[in-house]
Amino acid sequence: MMPRAISIPGAPAPIGPYSQAILIKDTLYVSGQIPLNPATGELVNDSIEASTHRVLQNIEALLNEAGMNFSNVVKCSIFLKDLSNFDRVNAVYASYFNTTPPARETVEVSRLPKDVEVEISCIAVQL
Repeated sequence: MMPRAISIPGAPAPIGPYSQAILIKDTLYVSGQIPLNPATGELVNDSIEASTHRVLQNIEALLNEAGMNFSNVVKCSIFLKDLSNFDRVNAVYASYFNTTPPARETVEVSRLPKDVEVEISCIAVQL
């Protein structure tokens, strides 16, 4: 089976040579998502909470496009420009995982694409 690129309809093209997500067999690999609104192409950066919601909404759209949802996510990576936002990001993040939360790491980085505050990637498996 060949890998299949998954993208959010109407989303701006990736800012580099990568796919938004790749589905191979029963596993979806979601590239790091930043808080870009797919309808407008504008960054959502009103607050770290709003940014985190937008990132997770983008991930949810990619999951749905592959026939999955957050219950299929087995691993997440969160990248923050400021680790002091951990609790605020964590509160939003937790609201998207109503079952067993996935494995995860959260790391502080010096810079993210388009100077956003948060980026999240994940791996999901069709159960």
